[in-house]
Amino acid sequence: MRRRTRPGRGTAALAALALTAPLVACSGGDDGPPVLTWYTNPDAGGQAAIAARCTEAADGSYRIVTSGLPSEASAQREQLARRLAANDSSIDLMSLDPPFIPELAEPGFLAPVPEDVAAEVSTDVVEGALAGATWKDELVTAPFWANTQLLWYRKSVAEAAGLDMSGPVTWDQIMEATASQDKLLGVQGAKAESLTVWVNALVASAGGSVVENPEAPRDEIAMGLESDAGREAARILETIGAEGLGGPGLPTRDENASLSLFQGDDGGFMVNWPFVWAATQSAVEEGTLDQELLDDIGWAMYPQVVEGQEAAPPYGGINIGVGAFSEHTDLAYDAVRCIVSPENQAEYFVTDGNPPASVVAFDDPAVQEAFPMADVIRDSLQLAVPRPQTPYYNEVSAGLQETWHPVGSVDPDTTPAAATELIVAVLRGEKLL
Repeated sequence: MRRRTRPGRGTAALAALALTAPLVACSGGDDGPPVLTWYTNPDAGGQAAIAARCTEAADGSYRIVTSGLPSEASAQREQLARRLAANDSSIDLMSLDPPFIPELAEPGFLAPVPEDVAAEVSTDVVEGALAGATWKDELVTAPFWANTQLLWYRKSVAEAAGLDMSGPVTWDQIMEATASQDKLLGVQGAKAESLTVWVNALVASAGGSVVENPEAPRDEIAMGLESDAGREAARILETIGAEGLGGPGLPTRDENASLSLFQGDDGGFMVNWPFVWAATQSAVEEGTLDQELLDDIGWAMYPQVVEGQEAAPPYGGINIGVGAFSEHTDLAYDAVRCIVSPENQAEYFVTDGNPPASVVAFDDPAVQEAFPMADVIRDSLQLAVPRPQTPYYNEVSAGLQETWHPVGSVDPDTTPAAATELIVAVLRGEKLL
């Protein structure tokens, strides 16, 4: 997804805030109920629809209005961090990308979650989403929708390669099948957040951690890349790059480019998010792709790094946080209950394509009809592992992108050590990214 920059400090940051941040009323005044402002990430209109439904359900207790955040997640984070650092009371509700959460929770920018609310919003929630909503063993946000990557494959290619997709498969198996059929493997090799997602999933799937002590102060952060898990992750990237399995455009390939590759004549296998299904369906309906392609697409759990050891698929999504300086935190948490209800999560999946964090929402008949791989997504989310949950995530992610890119230059003997040296030096103030 995205590179991040830490919030600016001092008067310059506050001046920029005054120029760029919209002013939103947090009260309905004498003529109406209190207004709760929900800062939302861009979507297809599903969050605004939920806001309308929850306003109606509130029966006059409050009204929710949405305010759109920038399209880039780095800009979303920067806007929210700057305004919260200025004690902005207009931020009642926020749609938060999980890597943002520790940075906002650590300085107290998120209102504490009441015990009864925490119990309700964490019941029947996939494990990956709970981990992503937690900081220092406390739930600090409410899981809303969760995302994970699956292994997508062309049935015809897997069959021709003699690869049995009825059970777990490994990275080595799909790399061998890709090469044997002279096809390409859709992975995200761009120097972007998607590369961090990939590296983190490989390291975690091999039983390791990119950061060993994510709650530690910045000058005490210990990296876990110089390990068997880190070297195994590097070996997989090295193989894909050296053997050309990702194609010539790998150094700039993101999720959308990976999908285009997979949909083409050279497509064989791909790791990617569930948007793949709806996007391919739409292309078939528009006549730009053939139904034959859609019928040839299969899906499975994320590949194992170590045969017989469960994979740790990528985790993403959005959680709902309540601003610590809101004048209506009690009402905001009432709204949170409504927003993240299983019914709203199921509806949001069907309308906007974003999978629910709620386990039971996957059983909704409309979900099952629209997404035949819904059960695999749910199973994947139970195993999914968040990216490093640290207030210094920006430095970690940018350092990984700097040293693990391009994929063709990755070396198991040197890359994990180089990444460790750079990230630790940056955290200690000895180097700049």
